[in-house]
Amino acid sequence: MGKPYSQDLRKLMMARVWSGHSRRSVARHFGVSASCSVKLAQRAARTGSTAPAKQGRPRGTGKLAPHRDTLIGWVEDEPDMTLAELAARLEAATGVKVHPSALSRLLLDAGFSFKKNAAGPGMRAR
Repeated sequence: MGKPYSQDLRKLMMARVWSGHSRRSVARHFGVSASCSVKLAQRAARTGSTAPAKQGRPRGTGKLAPHRDTLIGWVEDEPDMTLAELAARLEAATGVKVHPSALSRLLLDAGFSFKKNAAGPGMRAR
């Protein structure tokens, strides 16, 4: 996702709009798209704030959220399980099909890490 423009620039743009300049001339003056200036003015009129809206989905609201504790339990019981095996086990148990990278993000957020060990196969540690 792209990053929002700085709050300083947003305030300067809105000050110029409120002083009577058109939204498109403000966009040209600050070197942003006309759409940015128009949408910023609409947002400021609607909410009273020039702050950007939050981006993305809140953490913990995906399809894995209801299965988080189960997944963590499986990993703690069998720490050398691969992500592909974990995904297959989840699909067999619940019918939920996920990509191993989604499982990796969930486990990293839960505090697990995967460290290779010179003594043998890697183990997940919390």
